[in-house]
Amino acid sequence: MVQAIELKEAVSYSPGSVVSKTILDKKAGTLTLFAFDQGQGLSEHTAPFDAVVQILDGEAQLIIGGKDVYAKAGSLVVMPANVPHAVRAEKKFKMLLIMIRGE
Repeated sequence: MVQAIELKEAVSYSPGSVVSKTILDKKAGTLTLFAFDQGQGLSEHTAPFDAVVQILDGEAQLIIGGKDVYAKAGSLVVMPANVPHAVRAEKKFKMLLIMIRGE
């Protein structure tokens, strides 16, 4: 069934947790929603593909290649392939992660 998804409402915060919800998982890439409670995050890692983060609610601190990038609701951030990155929630926030597996 084809329908519109209200991204901000499609994933909920959980105290002391990071919640993820996969919206689409295809050979070409994935769409995953995340809700980070304050103080939560993802440790530094790399991905073999470009990724795009769209902040849906709140504010995020991304560390990309050792540089701090602050983004708020409505912002879009590109994380290049093979560049170390991490995510921190100084305040709670929600994001959509778009992973592109192609060249």
